[in-house]
Amino acid sequence: MQNTPPCPACNSPYGYELDRKMICPECSFEWMLGETLEEVVEGLEVKDSNGTVLVDGDAVTIIKDLPVKGAPKPIKAGTKVKSIRLVEGDHNIDCKIDGFGSMALKSEFVKKA
Repeated sequence: MQNTPPCPACNSPYGYELDRKMICPECSFEWMLGETLEEVVEGLEVKDSNGTVLVDGDAVTIIKDLPVKGAPKPIKAGTKVKSIRLVEGDHNIDCKIDGFGSMALKSEFVKKA
């Protein structure tokens, strides 16, 4: 068995390689071999609708009703979301919302709580 480095985010020893990236099955963190957590997060800056910089683990509040495909009702404005995770891409916040499950949100529709 290979000697894989622990996850830089949660220090889990169970990381595995996929498409030249390392992935942690416990926290879903992705990194390249040799990168530290600071190097990965350094280039990622996400701001909320008011321009406040967000970081992993922040709590945010949704500022407008957001329709959800396949759901009978939208996510209501004022819904508080705890423990967000920042990712790269158009929908740059991963989170879990009570009653909806795992979601990807755009930072322009939230404000820091």
